[in-house]
Amino acid sequence: MARVRDGGWSWWEVQRAVAVVGNFRCRSDGEGGQFLSGMKLDVTLSLSLSQPRTAHDALKPQERSVKLIQLLLNCARHASSGNLQHADDCLLQISQLASITGDSMQRLAARFASALAVRLVKRWPGLYKALNSSATISCNLDHARSIFVRKFPCLKFAYAVISRTLIQAMSGEHAIHIIDFGSGDPNLWVPFIKGLGDRKPEPPHLTITCVGRSNQEISRAKLAKEAETLNIPFQFKCVNVSLQELSLDMLEVQEGEAVALTSILSLHALLADENCIDAQFAVSQHDGKVKECREMNRFLNMVKSMKPKAMLLVEQEANHNSRRLLDRVVEGLHYYSAIFDFIDTACGGFLCSDRTALEGMFGKEIENVVAGEERHERHGQWGIRLARAGLRPIRLWYQTMEEARRVVEGYRPAGFKVVGDEKGSLMICWRDRPIYAVSAWGCFQPLRNAADV
Repeated sequence: MARVRDGGWSWWEVQRAVAVVGNFRCRSDGEGGQFLSGMKLDVTLSLSLSQPRTAHDALKPQERSVKLIQLLLNCARHASSGNLQHADDCLLQISQLASITGDSMQRLAARFASALAVRLVKRWPGLYKALNSSATISCNLDHARSIFVRKFPCLKFAYAVISRTLIQAMSGEHAIHIIDFGSGDPNLWVPFIKGLGDRKPEPPHLTITCVGRSNQEISRAKLAKEAETLNIPFQFKCVNVSLQELSLDMLEVQEGEAVALTSILSLHALLADENCIDAQFAVSQHDGKVKECREMNRFLNMVKSMKPKAMLLVEQEANHNSRRLLDRVVEGLHYYSAIFDFIDTACGGFLCSDRTALEGMFGKEIENVVAGEERHERHGQWGIRLARAGLRPIRLWYQTMEEARRVVEGYRPAGFKVVGDEKGSLMICWRDRPIYAVSAWGCFQPLRNAADV
């Protein structure tokens, strides 16, 4: 087993460098190139694109990291403004400095460079499709997700909170309908079914509907077996459509059913911009604000019409929904540097199949943010969207904040922690950087005003 090369930056140093380089941008040309290239730190940041390639060999690890960050941001600016020659020049230089077997900054840069290259190639749809028609899948996503659940405490913690919150919310109900958007994981629903089995004098009738395109037969069999063991009347339904295609009649909600919904890392699929990405390169009047989204509004109106007792939401705590590519890359470097730092820590600095699979999965996510239509928003932005739709925050189930902290902070390696707010939502953090948010929502009570949320 090979050890990852030492000498790279720590996570907080990468965060600081991205902030420094990313913030030293100024409003300049009409192409939207908000970038200041005359800045200097301990190393020169205004490195010329025509600099001799042999000079890269003399860079120290810290200088190399700053150089990679600047090249990535320059490449993003050139890619969004259509300057393909300069973008290609940046990618060539990045390829000489980055490596998927290097330190965490080199590996992160390699993933972002690959994503930017895909974005450039997509300008020629025929070429892009031809290159991808015979491409091999670099990692098995299902296998990578199982590693993610095992090594990251995030989903295990979210599952426990969701299960207990739903059991509390459904207390006293005789017919329960759970609608699961995109998960279908038996690890989420088996504990919930066991919790319902303890109900006296008799358990309720339970329906679980899973929405998504994945095969749910394994989940169906496991959940049906668990329900039969506990004598719970149970029905499992699959709706094999995307959230964009979903309509209320497909869910077959019956009169008298108490409805609850869960969305685990799925709802952001509706944030994809209907308009051309980077249609304008100047600063958008919507940047930094919550943009209107037709598909999301339609979906949330459908949710409200079902009058759910609870909607449980787990999402990435990052803002990758700016119209400007450069802003998404800056935010992405902040967010995914924390992810890659944890992977490094969890794998002990060694190259291993688990690390390769995890970084392949997150590399695909980076590609979708940079070159595709994947968009994430922070918890505060979600709160505004949901309040506009007539939903209010409800408190997640946990006895004390100390209990919530123990669940996550008991993981090894150390570095995870939980932060809560006054309305009951939770942030799962790695080294003080929030990475996932868990929250619960319900319909406004009569006479409640959105300003009270």
